[in-house]
Parts: sequence; C-alpha cells; structure tokens
Amino acid sequence: MSLSTAPRLIKGGLVVLDPGGAQVLRTIALQYNPDSLSRSYQVQGAGGDGGAERAQPFRLKGPAVETIKVEAEIDATDQLQFPDQNANTVAHGIAPQLAALEALVNPSSTALLALDALASAGTLEIVAPDAPLVVFVWSKNRIQPVRVTDLSITEEAFDPALNPLRAKVSLGLRVMSTDDLGYAHRGGALFINHLRAREALAAKAGSAALQALGIDALS
Repeated sequence: MSLSTAPRLIKGGLVVLDPGGAQVLRTIALQYNPDSLSRSYQVQGAGGDGGAERAQPFRLKGPAVETIKVEAEIDATDQLQFPDQNANTVAHGIAPQLAALEALVNPSSTALLALDALASAGTLEIVAPDAPLVVFVWSKNRIQPVRVTDLSITEEAFDPALNPLRAKVSLGLRVMSTDDLGYAHRGGALFINHLRAREALAAKAGSAALQALGIDALS
C-alpha cells in the first residue's frame, strides 16, 4: 500500500450555528477556493468625526470594522461524471448549493409565518427572530463570526430542465466583533480568538531596522 505525499486540500467556507452559537446547523464548504480574497478595514478612532469632540489620535474606541469580499465558483461537472453517486446533482444541478447560500440572507418560511400569525392576532410589538450565527473559516488561522451583507449569483449553464449547472457567487461579509456580539456570546469569543491569532502572526513578522528606510534616527 502506498501513501500519497500530496497535501490535503483544505477548503474555505462557512459554518452556520444556532443564534446562541451552541449547535452547528450546517457547514458550507466552497467547492473551489477563490484565487483572491479582498478585505477592508474602517478604523474606529476616538473623536474627530465631524462633531465638536476633539480627535484623540492615539485612542481606538473599538475594533476596526472589517468587511470581506469572496468570489467563488460552483460547478456540477465533476459530480455529473459519476451520476450514480450524485443523484441530487443529476436531479437538481447545483440548485441545492445555491439555495443553502440564499438561506443565509433570508428568514425561514416558518419564522415569517410565525410573525404573520402574531400580527394577525393583534400583537402590538413584534420582534424579528434572531438569525443564525455564521462563521467564516479560511484555515485554522482565520475563523471569524460574520454577517452576510450581500450575495450575488450569476448562473451560467443549465441542464435540459433548466437546473443551474455552473454559477459564479459573490459573497459580501461583515466581521462581527465584540462591539456587535458582546464578550459573553460565543461569536464574541471567536472574534477575540481571531484577534489573538492575528497578533501572534504579527509578532512573527519582526521589525526592520531604521536603516532599511534610509534613515539612522527619527528627528
């Protein structure tokens, strides 16, 4: 028996938990890892945002607001090569995978009907149900609670029954920090762990000498 020396391909994806973060409801693995992933940060400085309060340049009032953009592809070709092992793909194409992503941006039909029942019963104050906690996983070094802010799907190929067979998906994610979730929530703990992991990575970068910048001293 021979052992393969090829590294195991780790996929990025999303883990969907119940609102409290105690139970995993679904894991969505990207079929193909994107070639690029874009991130942007909005710094939360103290003061100086157009109000009367004087800017405090050395104070941060909270974690930066991070947004992530991921472009992914979903393709049924590999599964259709083995139809006996992929009955759902034969019957529905990639529609189930797309529907799983769409569920991240829609309340469930059960929740909507429950709200309608409350409204019909004359309930004065109706509180929308909590959405699941979504966690973005991009290797063990990047595990972040997120909210899906936008989802764009371009279906590009179809079978004779018009089931989609290939699609490009664009996911917009906003990282949820302790400002959003608090420190006691599991999502808040995940954010703190992520921040610690980034700090540990930053420590490995070391520090360049001033001479690398063409100066001997700051003056």
